[in-house]
Amino acid sequence: MGTQIATLAGGCFWCLEAVYDQLEGVKSVESGYSGGQVPNPSYHEVCDGKTGHAEVVQVSFDPDEISFADILRVFFAIHDPTTLNRQGADVGTQYRSAIFCHDDEQKQTAEAVIKEIGAAGIWDNPIVTEVTPFDRFYMAEAYHQEYFANNPFQPYCQVVIAPKVAKFRKQFVESLKKQA
Repeated sequence: MGTQIATLAGGCFWCLEAVYDQLEGVKSVESGYSGGQVPNPSYHEVCDGKTGHAEVVQVSFDPDEISFADILRVFFAIHDPTTLNRQGADVGTQYRSAIFCHDDEQKQTAEAVIKEIGAAGIWDNPIVTEVTPFDRFYMAEAYHQEYFANNPFQPYCQVVIAPKVAKFRKQFVESLKKQA
């Protein structure tokens, strides 16, 4: 089947990238912006909330090693899909929960996983994750790429990202990339 792409928004892209970098079957993760109206937005423009973009990660994965459904199960475990336009202290449409579907099969899978997660009763409130067609991806500035790996002692990384990564590693230990 070759490599496929998942484009996901679940709050700060640094958090998502740090997790997906460690997931078996993931070939690469790029931080960027999707879902807005302004071409080639900058980080500062997106943070102002006026471009309509969300902070996203674009995850390249091998569907022979991990399914899109399993990519989404990780997604729903590492962010709160019940808070509209917010993740923790990060507030605004740029931090919304969204799945930008690249085809009808991804849309159907996303809807099925949302139904599955909702039925599991994990969250007290309803899931508000957008399921929307993918349009464009704009790569974030270079300093955003591999941010957690390059800045592990930065306070945001220690207080927000490290606990998410630890939770992911504990919950998905069988799915971690094997160490060389």
